[in-house]
Amino acid sequence: LLAKLPRKPKRNAAEQRAADTILAKGRASREAYLTRHADAIYRKLTKNHAKFARVDELAYDAAKLVPGLTPSRKQVDAEAQFKQGEKDGVEVDQGIFLAHVLADPDNGMHLCEAMLRPKPEALARAAEFARSGMIDFGPARVERQGKASVVTIQNPRYLNAEDTGTLDDTETAADIAILDEDSQICVLRGGPVPHPKYAGRRVFCSGINLTHIYNGKIPYLWYIIRDMGVVNKMMRGLATGVARPDEEHGGTREKSWVTGIDVFAIGGGCQYLLAMDYVVAGKSAYMTLPARKEGIIPGLANLRFPRFVGPRIARQAIMMDKRIDCDSPEGKLMCDLVVPDDEVDSAIARVVEDYTSSGVVSAAGNRRALRVGEEPLDLFRRYMATYCREQAYCHFSPALIANLEKHWNAANRKM
Repeated sequence: LLAKLPRKPKRNAAEQRAADTILAKGRASREAYLTRHADAIYRKLTKNHAKFARVDELAYDAAKLVPGLTPSRKQVDAEAQFKQGEKDGVEVDQGIFLAHVLADPDNGMHLCEAMLRPKPEALARAAEFARSGMIDFGPARVERQGKASVVTIQNPRYLNAEDTGTLDDTETAADIAILDEDSQICVLRGGPVPHPKYAGRRVFCSGINLTHIYNGKIPYLWYIIRDMGVVNKMMRGLATGVARPDEEHGGTREKSWVTGIDVFAIGGGCQYLLAMDYVVAGKSAYMTLPARKEGIIPGLANLRFPRFVGPRIARQAIMMDKRIDCDSPEGKLMCDLVVPDDEVDSAIARVVEDYTSSGVVSAAGNRRALRVGEEPLDLFRRYMATYCREQAYCHFSPALIANLEKHWNAANRKM
C-alpha cells in the first residue's frame, strides 16, 4: 500500500495521512506479533544462543526469517539515498524488533554479550599492533605510549564529530587498546584540527555529525552499534567468551580509561566522559548535551549523567541545553582534574603514571564492584530496550528536521 503512494516529498496532505496510517498500523501489528514471538525468533536466529550476532546482522537476519518484520538491506539502501525528512522511516521497525529482544532478560543479555565481544578486525590486527605499537585507521588511531594505549579520534574536517565513517574504526581501535598485553591503561583523545578558531589545538569530540543526519547519511542502527559497542566496551571491557560479561560472573577483559578535554565535549563527546574512569580538563573547556534541541536522545546520558551531577542539573543539560563549564562547581562533578589549558597533555601523563605506578591488578575488580551499585549490565539492558524504540521514532521525527534547520542551519551546510 505504501509503495502505491507517491514518494514522501510529492504527497499531498491526504496522501501523507494515508501513509501515516499505513505505517502506524504496521508498527502496531509488529509490536503485537513480537510480544508473542520475539523469543522464538531470537532463539532461531542465534541457534538457541549458540551464535552471537551483532545488532546490524541480527536486524537483517530477522528480515530474511520473517519477511516484513524488519526492513531488508534493499529497503534501507533505497531510503538512504534521500534526505532524512524525505524518508518514511522503514528503520523504525528495526528499533521495535531490538526493543523486544532486549526487553527479554535472557535474550537481551545474550545480545549485550554479542556487542561486547571483540570485533574480528581487532583480533586480526592485534598481533600487528603488538609488534608495531601503532595502527592508523584514518578516522581513528591507536598507539602505545609507555604504559598506555592511546586511542585518538581523527575527523578534523568536522571538528572530530562522529559519523558512519568513524564508528567502525573507533571501535576497532578501542578493542585493540583493551587487548594489548603491553599496556596497562587506555587513553581517549581527540586529534588536532586545522580550524582557524582552534589553531591546531586538540578537539575532543563535537558529537554526531548533524549535517550528515539532516542529509540522511546516519542510519538508525548507527546509534545502537555505537552505544552497545565502543562506548559500552570502554565502560565494561570486552566479553571474553569464558563467562558471562555481567558483574556477577566477571567475564570481561577490561582496562581503566582516562581522557582529556582541551576545548569542549559536545553531545557524543560528553557521553564518552560518562564511561571514563578519570577526566582531565582545561580550565576554559566546557560540556553540552544538546540532543533534545536536536530532536534525539543523547545515548546513555539519560541513565548516566544524573549519577554525576544530580537529576536536576542533568535535566537542565539534556532538556534545556545547559552548558557546563569544566571549571564550574557542576563541571568539577564531571571532571577529576582541571588544569591550565596548555597542561592537559602533561596532566594526563601524570595520571597515567599514578594509575600504573603501583600496578593495576585490582583495576578490573574495582570497576566491576563500582558498576554493581551504579549500572550493572542488566540495568544497561533495560535502558537499551527503551532507547532502541524511542530513538528510532526520534530519528525519523519531523521535529528533528525542524530543530536541525532552526538551530543548526542544516539546509545551508555543505556535506
